[in-house]
Order: sequence, then C-alpha cells, then structure tokens
Amino acid sequence: PRLGLWERPPFPFRLSAGRGVPQKRGLLAARAMSSYSKAAQQWATFARAWYLLDAKMQPPGKIAEICKIILQGKHKPVYHALSDLGDHVVVINTRHIAFSGNKWEQKVYSSHTGRYPNGFKQVTAAQLHKKDPTVIVKLATYGMLPKNLLRRTMMQRLHLFPDDDIPEDMRKNLVEYLPQPRKVPKRLNEYTQEEIDAFPRLWTPPQDFQWK
Repeated sequence: PRLGLWERPPFPFRLSAGRGVPQKRGLLAARAMSSYSKAAQQWATFARAWYLLDAKMQPPGKIAEICKIILQGKHKPVYHALSDLGDHVVVINTRHIAFSGNKWEQKVYSSHTGRYPNGFKQVTAAQLHKKDPTVIVKLATYGMLPKNLLRRTMMQRLHLFPDDDIPEDMRKNLVEYLPQPRKVPKRLNEYTQEEIDAFPRLWTPPQDFQWK
C-alpha cells in the first residue's frame, strides 16, 4: 500500500527482490559507518595524558591546587564528578619545596595508631620532610581531593620524586610542562655581568671615594 506524507514504514528494513532478506536502509547504514569514525575521537578525549610539574621553591599548597585539578580532570570540557577522567601528574624536586615564614617549625602533622594507647604522634614539617621528602606534597594533595571512593584512584596517578630524576618510561609519556604557580627569584650569583651592569643605580660613587 502507498504511504501518506506523514506516515513511516513499520520497520527500518526493506525486502530484497526475490530473496526475502531484510536489508538496512541507506540512512541507517550511513549512521552505523559514522559511529565507527568516532572511535578515535572518543579515545583521544578520554585518554590519559602525562604532565610535568617542578616543585622547586614552591609552596606545597600551590602545588596541590594544580595537582588536584589535573587528577580530577577539571581541565577537560567533558568533566563530570562521577567520571574518572583525570590525567597523570609527575612532580619533581619535592625535596626543595618552600614554606613561608616559620612554618617548617610551626606546622605540625599528627597521626594516631587508632588501636593502642599512647599512639598519638606529632612531628613538625621539618622532621617529616627530613624523613620523606615527598610526603608533604602527598598529604597536601590528598587533603584537597574530594572525599569519595575515587580519591585513592586519583592518588595512584600522582607520581612524586624528590629530585629531577625520572624513569625513562615516564619521561617518554610526558606531553606538557605545567608552569610553576610562583616565580622563583634568582640568586645573586645567578645574574650575568650584563644584567648587573644594566641594573639601575641609585647612586654612583666618585672615583676618589673610599669605603670605610
């Protein structure tokens, strides 16, 4: 029977001539072929990338803020709180982190065995850093991540190294260098002679001036 203008066939197949085998219409076949072409795009969207971050002369809190964004995947437009879309972060030079003020002696890290009496322990940041140069950045990042079941999985993608020595297999996977949150000031012995001569002088002593 002939279909009207607003009517559709009951099923999206048509019988081939003389065989009785259902065949897909051309539109459905084109859609099926286009879905396969999205596989590479989908893989590139959800693939794990590796980022490098230098923690030399940087506060641990600033380093943890950058790490939590990458580990959760908030830098991606497809981010969702229930999806594990985070990337890997490789943090180097955690031995050379910097605290402001006198926090190396004032900041205290507490722990408890939870089972035995007199199991409450407190150590300063300097003592803990001397024992393990990577644990301060690890605790700062762990405390900033969301308190759910994905936190342990996110922490597995955080790779901390006290120096700039990275395994070769990790170095091959690095795709981008993350900028440091704070600019590292140069030491006096790191300036070249041209930079010293070009630095503006407030006062130029006369030739016959003698330092006492």
